[in-house]
Amino acid sequence: MKLDKIEAGSFLADGGAMFGVVPKRVWQKRYPCNDDNFCTLMMRCLVIKTDEKLIVIDTGTGVKQLEYLKYYHFKDIADFDTELKKLGYSAAEVTDVIHTHLHFDHCGSSTRFNEDKSEIIPTFPNAAYWVGKAQWENFLNPNVREGDSYFAENMIPVEKAGRLKLVEKDMYICPEVEVRLFNGHTAGQLVPYIHFGAKTVVFTGDVIPFQAALPIAWVSAYDTFPITSMEEKERMLSEAAEKQQILFFEHDAYNECCTVQRVNGKYRVNRTYLLDEIKS
Repeated sequence: MKLDKIEAGSFLADGGAMFGVVPKRVWQKRYPCNDDNFCTLMMRCLVIKTDEKLIVIDTGTGVKQLEYLKYYHFKDIADFDTELKKLGYSAAEVTDVIHTHLHFDHCGSSTRFNEDKSEIIPTFPNAAYWVGKAQWENFLNPNVREGDSYFAENMIPVEKAGRLKLVEKDMYICPEVEVRLFNGHTAGQLVPYIHFGAKTVVFTGDVIPFQAALPIAWVSAYDTFPITSMEEKERMLSEAAEKQQILFFEHDAYNECCTVQRVNGKYRVNRTYLLDEIKS
């Protein structure tokens, strides 16, 4: 197996929203913000090459809605064709795209304009796009809180092309890549577990968006069901501590990966990693 990251860009998010009820005096010691209280978040995607599969996990926000989303100050938006070529692949070779969920910062580059900009088409024409069934239903009929996070043009062309695959329960995409359902932040979020030799890498998505959010009670104000988010985070961290799984952070601008340990009933960072260190 070969693991690579694609930095799909960055954006600014309100620190109060990202840390919910946690006071700024507390959270800013762990994650910096600017004078306007905005924190820098990455959109860090993962590319997995196995003997049989070329898998992309999440695709960032893309460029289709940047004017509408200018409040977030997106920067350095990646073109997946270009980034995959740097890794020796092409978009046409991608066999599977796993979406943790369908908020705009996780799936925007899954579709693109065609050459004459007359149509929006799947970016990865030969790939199966995996989405939690409950998340897809939420995408089609969103609650009031999440409605502004979903854009039909990000995923409806995928469905029309017959490339959409819905996940109803925990399953394996291939022997090395498992997806599990985690709720709380949104319905039917998928968390990929990548079994990399003797190691397991957990793509935490928005269950734990960055290392600073390890404390169980530190959940985002964007989470639709905060108590469920806390329970799901506990479930993830308990196994990660016991089995020394490596957590891969999608949104952390300062830390890519870490392992955790349980100390006096609380979860602490054991060791931080770069993805390249895991690969070695």
